[in-house]
Amino acid sequence: MSFNGKNKKSKTTRVSNIPSNRNINKNELNKVNGGVFVYTGDITVSQLSKELNIPATSIIRFLFMQGKMVTLNQNLDDELIGEICLEFGYDFKKEKVVSEENFEEIEIVDDPSSLKERSPIVTIMGHVDHGKTTLIDTIRNSNIVDTEAGAITQAIGAYQKEINGKKITFIDTPGHEAFTAMRSRGASVTDIVIIVVAADDGVMPQTKEAIDHARAANVPIIIAINKIDKPGANVERVKQELMELDIIPEEYGGKNIFCEISAKKNIGIDNLLENVLLLAEVLELKANPNRYALGTVLEARLDKGEGAKATLLVQNGTLNAGDFVVVGAAYGRVRKMTNEYRAELKSAGPSTPVAIIGLTEVPVAGDKFMAFPTEKQAREIAEKRKLAKTMDERNSSGGGTLEDLYNRIHEGEVQEINCIVKADNQGSAEAVKGALLNLQVDGVKINVLRSTAGAITETDVLLASTSNAIIFGFNIRPDAKIRAKAEEAKVDIRLHTIIYHLTEEVEAAMKGLLKPTYKEHITGQAEIRKVIVASKIGKIAGCMVTNGVIKRDSLCRLMRDGVVIYEGKLNSLKRFQNDAKEVAENYECGLTIENFNDIKEGDIVEGYEMVEEKK
Repeated sequence: MSFNGKNKKSKTTRVSNIPSNRNINKNELNKVNGGVFVYTGDITVSQLSKELNIPATSIIRFLFMQGKMVTLNQNLDDELIGEICLEFGYDFKKEKVVSEENFEEIEIVDDPSSLKERSPIVTIMGHVDHGKTTLIDTIRNSNIVDTEAGAITQAIGAYQKEINGKKITFIDTPGHEAFTAMRSRGASVTDIVIIVVAADDGVMPQTKEAIDHARAANVPIIIAINKIDKPGANVERVKQELMELDIIPEEYGGKNIFCEISAKKNIGIDNLLENVLLLAEVLELKANPNRYALGTVLEARLDKGEGAKATLLVQNGTLNAGDFVVVGAAYGRVRKMTNEYRAELKSAGPSTPVAIIGLTEVPVAGDKFMAFPTEKQAREIAEKRKLAKTMDERNSSGGGTLEDLYNRIHEGEVQEINCIVKADNQGSAEAVKGALLNLQVDGVKINVLRSTAGAITETDVLLASTSNAIIFGFNIRPDAKIRAKAEEAKVDIRLHTIIYHLTEEVEAAMKGLLKPTYKEHITGQAEIRKVIVASKIGKIAGCMVTNGVIKRDSLCRLMRDGVVIYEGKLNSLKRFQNDAKEVAENYECGLTIENFNDIKEGDIVEGYEMVEEKK
């Protein structure tokens, strides 16, 4: 059976015969076409006889002369099929059978006449603070760096720029060592890699790692030696260090293009881009825009206003607004599709990065996506993929806490620690997962069951309870309902905003060195019902205390859709016109937050205090 967008009963696909137009047609399996016998699985002597139009007795006689006895209904292995085909003048080819829910395994073979030139996809890699995002800024005349925490990229960004009448798609990847997996994913979808090396710093660990990823992806490398304007810049030293890694400049007889630039001062950027376009011409990059779209998820997150939002890179075909898509284990209809400037698009062809909304849940960055002709088919395939994923995650055990973990390790009981990671975006979730998996303690292994973006849910608590897992939240906060369920199930939820504090805590438990520490005690939560603007004070939050009590001068955090927006301290607390020491549940109050004004209706203010807790 061929892969057929309109055939709902199809269970397998013939991978090389997927039609190149959007009206996917059926093709027969096992037929001789142009002297090539194509088959997909087991085949008997009788079946082969019919397919090749050769008497079965001739096949049996030939094998008998080779010293091999076979019967009419005996299955032939690949070696025997090959010998028979060659003996009777046919070439042969075995094609992999792929179930429709495993569409990422499909090998696309397009008719050359349907292929059109596409934009090159260029990934920018390199060590932290070597100027990757600044280079993107200069190319796009934007200012991405100012929007990033600590001026370090913590997610993949994809951008498109038209240069000399031709578009180039740029992917900016994080340079910090915690984001190894994200750089690896960036290299897996790219055509050309630009590795940025600072002239005053030279080759660093993540520079070498970026080179390894580019080589593993078998893509050409362009070296951009950045910061040539800085004192201490030494271009020749950088070239020498790279040549030791077998990255040889063209001027020395090698195959790698070297460009000297200053991203900050816009020096040498035009030359770099011209070399990218020149290399793209040599590579002859093409794709078929007239098929259902397929590609890769670059980033995914939960947006308060729009729900599940994913940044997709269309690698083949054309994605249209209104298409039904399966993205990882999620599915949905593309309700809205925008580019990096948030301009709405009706369609996106090959090499185009787009953000879409309309999915049932937040997918995982790195997942593949594909468009399908009907919602029913997309839903059925997504359900199969989700079931397979759930079965992989399922385990049987009981809930636990980090203190339990310490005691069990101390007694020599625990050999594996199960963790669930939830974060504000997929890049952070992946970084936390990578950091946990990198912890090395003899006799103890970290097992990350789930690592996704979004608020902690009842499903996460249930999984943690049944698998004896600890939930780690990064830049997110559970609501009172989730905390209550976690307490009931005896599931430990550990919340952090700094990745190294999280890993230090786990490593201490792994080593049996968990020391007395301060534990956060949440006093209560209040929902902002009204925002009042006062000229001398700023914004005052008119709140209803929904849980516990809110205390004056306590530490607090502002949450928006489960994600922490700000952490600080309450500046004032009032009941009507009077100062209040504390306000209890189901009472109204007015409050302000120290040094913070960006409050909105629906936000949650959570009060807490740090209490010393000895183990």
